[in-house]
Amino acid sequence: MKNILIIEDDRMLNKGVAFALKKEGYNTMCAYTKEEGKKLIQQNEVDFLLLDIGLPDGSGLDLCNEIKEKIDFPIVFFTANDTEEDMIKGFESGCDDYISKPFSIEVLKFKINAILKRSDIHSKKLFVYKDLKIDFDAKRVYKRNEEIRLSATEYKLLEILCKNKGRAMTKEILLDKLWDYNGNYVDDNTLSVNIRRIRKKIEDDSKNPEYIITLFGIGYTLGE
Repeated sequence: MKNILIIEDDRMLNKGVAFALKKEGYNTMCAYTKEEGKKLIQQNEVDFLLLDIGLPDGSGLDLCNEIKEKIDFPIVFFTANDTEEDMIKGFESGCDDYISKPFSIEVLKFKINAILKRSDIHSKKLFVYKDLKIDFDAKRVYKRNEEIRLSATEYKLLEILCKNKGRAMTKEILLDKLWDYNGNYVDDNTLSVNIRRIRKKIEDDSKNPEYIITLFGIGYTLGE
């Protein structure tokens, strides 16, 4: 089930859109200011953002730029101004589409469904979580858009965790998968060493990891 965040200061419009999207099977979150929206993005997993350009405490264009520098999910702007210049600014900031007020909720639902389908296809090749990005085709890892060099074993281990984000991966499962990949036996100590090496490369503080979390007595997981 996809999580859609709506940042719109018109409370009636915000709640009306949220109600309609819930009926379609989406989880919805509502924010009425730029700061409220930023907090919800930090605290929750967001799959799609509906964003008003004119917010009481700042520009939706600026917020879009801030978001796209760190994480990547589809963004559609609500706007009362659909001049060519405004639309260009929006696309330059990283939005995926526009919808002009007043709008049909059916058109909005169509746009969301179409963009999410394209995003799902794309996400199979590109993993994004917080400041971490992995291009599975190119086998490249980026943190804040700077490439991080990993050994083959480190990359494979990180890839396994990313493709199973949020799941508890036991040491036994990880060892089996790494053994198959390398064609050599990988022991528990080697696994621990590679986890430490990856953490030093991707974590801001490897002693207090935010990405690879230890599940004591079980194994590891990526993300909360």
